[in-house]
Amino acid sequence: MKLAYYPGCSLKGTSFEYEVSLLKILEALNIEIKEIPDWNCCGASAAHSINHNLSIALPARNLAIAEGEGYESVLAPCAACSNRLKTAHHELKSDEILKKKITDSLEMPYNADMEINNMLEFLIKIVGKDKIKSMVKKPLSGLKVASYYGCLLVRPPKIMQFDDPENPVSMDELVGLTGAETVDYSYKTECCGAINSLSKPDVVMALTGNVLYDIKKHGADLVVVACPLCHSNLDVRQREIERKYSEKIGLPVLFITELLGLSFGIAPKDLAIEGHMVAADRVLRKIEGLKN
Repeated sequence: MKLAYYPGCSLKGTSFEYEVSLLKILEALNIEIKEIPDWNCCGASAAHSINHNLSIALPARNLAIAEGEGYESVLAPCAACSNRLKTAHHELKSDEILKKKITDSLEMPYNADMEINNMLEFLIKIVGKDKIKSMVKKPLSGLKVASYYGCLLVRPPKIMQFDDPENPVSMDELVGLTGAETVDYSYKTECCGAINSLSKPDVVMALTGNVLYDIKKHGADLVVVACPLCHSNLDVRQREIERKYSEKIGLPVLFITELLGLSFGIAPKDLAIEGHMVAADRVLRKIEGLKN
């Protein structure tokens, strides 16, 4: 199967650690992906609230390019990007009139036969849990990890068709493959505020604070995510939340690819873990001290 890679804007900018760690674990897994040439922004997360046709055309162009290049499957690691690509695919596949309007405006054909996977789907369906488990060289036993899914990985269920929208387990399963202990808590699919980070920071701090303090209450050492927007709020906003509520959190927030990379025995610096705002030094020392 030819695998296309749609990085989206975040992985080339504010969430570069996600791309660095993704490419590192794929190198270890001996899996090749090819970046879609001349890709454009998918429109997340503003286009769909401004112009419906534009919100379909932007992701559709990327899918049409990938299809034209002969790819059968697209990996979109960003949860917002995968959500927009899947939404466009769903609408074009179910509405021939809209499909003609969009493809005519793009001057590009699109048959809507492409498989689109978010990061968790890709790891479970394409890579496979057995393959991932076989790559674990440094089991993370003794480490307590909370998986935060947020909104966009599993909702809306009609379009995403992935995992349980109320109680997803896919990321927890991946965490379990590393040998780490998964932490159950109440807010794993609650919204962090996402795109309101700049326009409504107080709302974001309240929502993100609820998530982080609940995770802390349940004894986690760190949080893992598969969404750049979620990572930005949980990581970048964390010290501001601590100041607002006068209570320490101190939870490192890693991408799932970084956690897998650590269990594969890849050095933290090669996974760009030092790029995060909340230092992971304490967790890394704990991992280094684990007896394998």
